[in-house]
Order: sequence, then structure tokens, then C-alpha cells
Amino acid sequence: MTTTKSKVVYNPVFTDGAEFRIPTFKLLKQDGSLYKGAKAPELDKDKALRIYRAMVTTRILDERMLAAQRQGRLSFYMQCTGEEAAVIGSTAALDDADMIMAQYREQGALTYRGFSIDEFMNQLFGNELDYGKGRQMPVHYGSRKLNYMTISSPLATQIPQATGYAYGQKLAGEGHCTITYFGEGAASEGDFHAALNMAAVHRVPVIFLCRNNGYAISTPAAEQFAADGVAPRAYGYKMDVIRVDGNDILAVHEATKEARKLAVEHNRPVLIETMTYRLAAHSSSDDPSGYRSKDEEAVWREKDPILRMRLWLERKKWWSEDDEKQLQENMRREVLETMKRAQKRPPPALDTLVSDVYDEVPPGLAEQFDKLKAHIRRHPDEYPKTAEQAKGGA
Repeated sequence: MTTTKSKVVYNPVFTDGAEFRIPTFKLLKQDGSLYKGAKAPELDKDKALRIYRAMVTTRILDERMLAAQRQGRLSFYMQCTGEEAAVIGSTAALDDADMIMAQYREQGALTYRGFSIDEFMNQLFGNELDYGKGRQMPVHYGSRKLNYMTISSPLATQIPQATGYAYGQKLAGEGHCTITYFGEGAASEGDFHAALNMAAVHRVPVIFLCRNNGYAISTPAAEQFAADGVAPRAYGYKMDVIRVDGNDILAVHEATKEARKLAVEHNRPVLIETMTYRLAAHSSSDDPSGYRSKDEEAVWREKDPILRMRLWLERKKWWSEDDEKQLQENMRREVLETMKRAQKRPPPALDTLVSDVYDEVPPGLAEQFDKLKAHIRRHPDEYPKTAEQAKGGA
């Protein structure tokens, strides 16, 4: 049984959805000017500069930390490079009390909300000030105070979690929503479909933002799905949907602002597909030269979202060459100095390995922990960072 009345026909009629062509919403050209007929969103100078600084900070952090990984200082890193507008533009359109459930390339959202370079570095190096106490891989950030759910490695699990969290927000009735980010590769997971169906049936205030960056690691979009991208899938769940130029900061911001209204004021979940490109490798373990050309990358470098916004700011007389130089110099210096401090901090206390899970450490786990400490005492040279902590005991 369907929820709507279907038209009756007397000959077999098959449809493949080709009649649904979703347009791409754009406002800003690459030279910083608006398209003819486009209207810029209501974005004041202070907020625009906050967005831009977050974009530049994210790019500089990514460049420096990838270099640190190549130098052996970090085990792993993932960059947001090329997708800053999709992430930061959408975050800026939310209320700071809205929940963010990210995948692993949304450090720009944290930057915009005020996550410090110190906080980034503490997590990346897993030192004693890391909120996760060194238990997570690098780039698995989380911040309770900034309403940013801690990232987990399994792909797409955050999508149904976002639906569930948004259901709780609906019941609370405090006017908040949840946004969840994921790539078009994650949209091929079953969790994606389960989440959209639950959100539509229960009418919860959630925004599903797909960063369609062209590749699921090394698999191009053309080999992932035959349909017109990810956006048309919303029709199957009777959900509001919009496709946006993901490198256009103004369009992303405006689309997300309107999506939030639908979610919060009408409990209508929304799917946003941002069309963008991953300029960097999938991760520090990936070599994109094996599956895409330099010419292809060069085309997208000409569509750099940061340059596009900078040119718009300059047209409005809100930014200058001197401002850019000062921001670049200050941020590069801060990132380097903060990284050096974070590296020198000691690791989390050894007993944090077994804390925070149970109210009282159960006997079996305590026994394992004692054996671990004994092992470290026998081989102190192999565990220089924790050997001192393991002294004493049986």
C-alpha cells in the first residue's frame, strides 16, 4: 500500500527517473562576481570574514599536517583541501547549538566554531590534553562544547545516528537540528538509505549533506552509480532536496540556511548534494596519480573555493592583499609553534586505557592492565613514553 493515490493505466508503463533533472544552485562566479540574476545572501562583513579565515586556516593546517605526516611526526592525516566551501559555508548557516555529525574531512566546521589550533594538535598527537585520551586515530576530532560529535572510522555510521539525534531534538522542541556530512561513496552504504527513510517517515529536523567530490577513494562517480548523482535518491523517500555548487560559498550558505528553516520550523528533513572536488589525496596513505590525471586536477584548481571567496571579498572592499599576507603569515607561524608544543606534551596517563568505560574497572580488565604494566616494565626501551608510569605494582 502506498501513502498517495496512484494514477491508473491500462498498458505497462516503465519509468527510470530520467525525467527528473535536478538543477545546480549557483550564485558566485570564479572571478568573485555574481551570476546575472543572482542575489547575494544576507552575509555581513564580520561573518564573511569569519568564514574566510576559517577556510584559510583549514587549508594551512592541512598543508602543514600532511607535511608532518610525511616527516614521520604523524601516523595518518586527511585533508579537506578543495571542499572548504561545502563544509564551512554550511556550518556557518547553522546555529552554533545545532549538532554536527561529521565523516572525517570536516575539520573546517570545527575551525569555524572556534576549535583552537592547540585542540587540533592535541588530538593529532594524542597527548595528555587530547579529549579522546589518545584512543583515536589522528583527525578523529570531537568537541562537546562545540556540538561536534566525535568522529568514528566506520563509514556512514553517523548518518542514521544523525536521524536518531534529530528525533530527540524534535521531542525536545528547542528549535535545533542536526547536520551530517558524508561523501558520495558513503551514500552507497545501507546506512544512508535507512537514515533517509527513518528521517522522512518520522519527520525529524536533520540535514543530510553529501560532499560529492567525484571519487570514493579511487572509484570515480561514474562507476559508483548510473543515476544523476546522489540528489535524486531523495525522491524515493519524499524528501526535500537541493543540489549546489559546492565550491560556491554563497550558494552553499544560502541553501543550508533555507534547509535549516525547513528542518527546524517544519520538521522536514533535507538532502543537500554539494558538487565539489577533492584536490588532495583521499588520505596520506593514498596516491591519486594512479586513478586521475594532473590535467583533471588542474581544471579543478582553477575553481578553488577559497580564491573565489577572496575575490568576492575584495570586490566588496572587505579584504586586501595586505590582509591576506598577514593572515597567511600569522596562521603558518601559529600552526608550527603549536605543533612543536603539542609534540612535547606527554602522553595520556597509562590508567586512562581502562577508565571511562565502566564505573569501576572489572576484575578481568584490571588483571589485563596489570599484565600490560608488567610487560612494559620488562621492556622499558620499547615503551619510552610510558615506562615511567608502569613502575611499581606486581
